[in-house]
Amino acid sequence: MSDAEPERPKDPELSGVDLARQALVAAKEQARARGAAAQQKKQARRGGLRSGARADGRDPLPLGAAINRLITERGWETPAAVGGVMGRWPQLVGPEVAQHCEPQKYDEDARVLTVQCDSTAWATQLRLLAPTLVARLNEDLGHGTVKVIKVLGPGGPARRYGALRAPGSKGPGDTYG
Repeated sequence: MSDAEPERPKDPELSGVDLARQALVAAKEQARARGAAAQQKKQARRGGLRSGARADGRDPLPLGAAINRLITERGWETPAAVGGVMGRWPQLVGPEVAQHCEPQKYDEDARVLTVQCDSTAWATQLRLLAPTLVARLNEDLGHGTVKVIKVLGPGGPARRYGALRAPGSKGPGDTYG
């Protein structure tokens, strides 16, 4: 590679599970396209869309099947799995940690889970536990799903405005976090 060529950022390599999911989604789309084309050809021969005794794409689905199909079609497997982790947070980290620390959001692109703690002491404790938690979460969700846990301290008291406040003062807000 010459010095004049700018170096392109490499796409993150997909693991075996992610590659398999991608291949499965592509195969399903191809099969669906072939099936839809054959169905349209068949309907054209019959003279249009008709109802029949056999199942087709217009039949209602059970709610769980419809949601699973939507998640798969849209590629939401990872966000849905992380959402499940947020629901099972006490089982994953233990009741004592869950009482003081709560997951806030997950950034899928950076693979960062943001957790907020109710005190600076618990924030420090969670920062020390972060590598263990990342390993435990990746064991549950799949390798590389969570790379970093970003720990936030407490939000601090609400800012009050009034006659006894100096204009532009942050008050006790700068001692939190």
